[in-house]
Amino acid sequence: MRRLWIAAIAITACTSEANHLGNPLLLPISGLGTAAENAVYNQRRGRVEIIVKSNHPGIVDEIRKGGGPNLLEAMDVAGIPSDERAARIIQMQGDTTLYQTNPGALVVALMVYGQP
Repeated sequence: MRRLWIAAIAITACTSEANHLGNPLLLPISGLGTAAENAVYNQRRGRVEIIVKSNHPGIVDEIRKGGGPNLLEAMDVAGIPSDERAARIIQMQGDTTLYQTNPGALVVALMVYGQP
């Protein structure tokens, strides 16, 4: 009976069906990949946060004006493609009241719009 259970688990581990965990046999490898991706993301986010918090009032003003050097630097570091920046600035202009009082929300928005 025990061998049957082990065989059943081994067979289901190799299924090609979509699931949220992926292949359990590859979890150690995918875990290392995820850790590396998280480290890169956290480093990029930290750089964006430093730019935003160091220049916060100016960046909010630049959002209102439609752009500026500090905002563009933050967008560069966040990885926002240059062809999407005009649309993202328009989106951020709708939330300037929030960003004025919450620099963390601006960091989140920049990171959401960015690409790795």
